[in-house]
Amino acid sequence: MSSPIKVSQGATYSRILAVAGARGNRVVDNAEMCTIIDSSDEWIQQRTGIIERRWVDDGQNVLSLAIAAARKAVERSGVPAEQIDGVLVSSVSNTRRFPSLATQVASALGLPNPAAADLSAACAGFCYGISLADSMVRTGSAHHVLVVGVEVLSKQTNYTDRSTAFLFGDGAGAVVIGPSDTPAIGPAVWGSEINTAEIIHSDDFEAGIAGGFEPMIHMDGHSVFRWATSYIVEKTVEVLEASGLRPDQLDVFIPHQANNRITDAMLRRLKLPESVVVSRDIKHMGNASAASIPIAMDALLESGEAKSGDNALVIGFGAGLVFAGQVVVLP
Repeated sequence: MSSPIKVSQGATYSRILAVAGARGNRVVDNAEMCTIIDSSDEWIQQRTGIIERRWVDDGQNVLSLAIAAARKAVERSGVPAEQIDGVLVSSVSNTRRFPSLATQVASALGLPNPAAADLSAACAGFCYGISLADSMVRTGSAHHVLVVGVEVLSKQTNYTDRSTAFLFGDGAGAVVIGPSDTPAIGPAVWGSEINTAEIIHSDDFEAGIAGGFEPMIHMDGHSVFRWATSYIVEKTVEVLEASGLRPDQLDVFIPHQANNRITDAMLRRLKLPESVVVSRDIKHMGNASAASIPIAMDALLESGEAKSGDNALVIGFGAGLVFAGQVVVLP
């Protein structure tokens, strides 16, 4: 009989050691948005909760945002650069097929030869990254993993579509995940819905290049809203159940910042205590896809609304259709 394959063993648990965000420099309020599309501030706020959104200026792009958030997260973590041995970047905004954003971020930060890869799970991508980084640390394939969510969606927005043009923002959020003595990242509840790929999709990049146009985002908003306020609400309940916590043991709720009405539907089903802090970062950021959750997490900690050690439920959902969520302890 052949010898069994040797397996690696890492830390018993992992945790988020630090979080940081970076937003597009340009603030675009609803009044300015309504010079681009036929709408009103009141209509946009009633439909989504958005007051303003952040867009990149001429000095920013998807890579610069990713680097800014990643560098700040590494600095806050106190982990020396040479000890970051994994980099995961979630984005649907990289206009180059290769090299990956992850390798470029690692190079910019001077990280020595980490495992590096990009993820494409749209608005759920950051939560996918958390789960993968947790597994990497606990299996011993990495000791400290940098997870970044970054998007520049203003460049992919169809400004002739008044149903989606006002939604999107640009930014990046990053966390460093490392070993922990106590449980601090709960089990992932994740998956996908088959036969739904076209509900949210972008134009083909090759066709765009050949035709001389930027690939645009297309979304069937009504279908997405129905899916999020039914199926995803149930999955959010499953995330809390998988963590082993009761609703009254949760301190913070950070859903993907897609729409305040979707967040409200989740809250009605979860029946969380009024003491739970709920992120409404979409008001000032817009929908930043894979970047929305870490940016919102950073904002809550910066403002003091949430604090280190709080139990936070995070869940992302979007194009694919895909979803992922878990309960984490805030850094």
